[in-house]
Amino acid sequence: MSEKLLDEIPSLDLADFRSGDPERKAKFVQQLGEAYQNIGFVALKNHGLTDEQTEQLYADVKEFFALPDEVKQKYENPELAGQRGYTGKGKEHAKGRNTGDLKEFFHVGQEVDDPNDPIAKEYPDNIFPEEVSRFQESTLRTYKTLEAAGKDVLRAIALYLSLPENYFDDKVRNGNSILRPIHYYPIENPDSVPADAVRAAEHGDINLITLLMGASADGLQVLRRDGKWIGITALPDQIVVNVGDMLQRLTNGVLKSTIHRVVNPPREKMNSSRYSIPFFMHPRSEMSLAALENCVTADNPKQQPDITAGAFLDERLVELGLKKGKSTM
Repeated sequence: MSEKLLDEIPSLDLADFRSGDPERKAKFVQQLGEAYQNIGFVALKNHGLTDEQTEQLYADVKEFFALPDEVKQKYENPELAGQRGYTGKGKEHAKGRNTGDLKEFFHVGQEVDDPNDPIAKEYPDNIFPEEVSRFQESTLRTYKTLEAAGKDVLRAIALYLSLPENYFDDKVRNGNSILRPIHYYPIENPDSVPADAVRAAEHGDINLITLLMGASADGLQVLRRDGKWIGITALPDQIVVNVGDMLQRLTNGVLKSTIHRVVNPPREKMNSSRYSIPFFMHPRSEMSLAALENCVTADNPKQQPDITAGAFLDERLVELGLKKGKSTM
């Protein structure tokens, strides 16, 4: 699987962008932009996460998901539309589907340190399980590390799009990003779940970019432009970083939010767990996703109406079954 990743998904080094060497930086920007125009995914090393940090986070996440369901459900609040705390098994489904994915997850959101930033009022407080003593520390530390890496990836994207390098900085400052530890739980009897149920049905991510820490087992697949599904697993020192639907919309389809999925393992391995920890990088809700002027051309006319990031997120949460839509009565 890792060889396919290297063959099909470009491997880049964030240290090149951060190096201060203009040539290394320019090469990184070009390679990142080309990858995001073609397949929408890259594998990235030197992202800032240490082995110790990763190991502690996974240990804490596994400890939480090993708790009895009735304990985990203490941290589930449906009024938050899954934006903080625990979301139970099978609650989320892909856009256009009704069958729930075979997963449960936990959301940790932005902690706004600036008391003068009005965005703080938009975010619910984080919820942390008291049964896992290090959970708060390890998730928030990982959140900040991946957020910093994501900001640099967005700076590189801005340069590739011929925008000022800091174009995204104010738009993602205290943005509505989410760290999502996921447990694809064991299925002891595969016949007990719907025939079309999968760990994560094919979908595009909602946000600007996603930074995915290496999953604990195979299963992640990306739909290549020729219609072929490519299986990928990040190498131990890499994370996978992909374009989300918000960035695709902002760039009028120039950068690709590629469809991906997590397939079920062979039937005899359905009784095993899989863990995955994506960081979904969102902007502030007021950011406009109107197509950038330099991404609209005669050959690529404007594809979508203007919308803010907040309104777009609300639409998608309804489609995913996490939020109730407004009544038409």
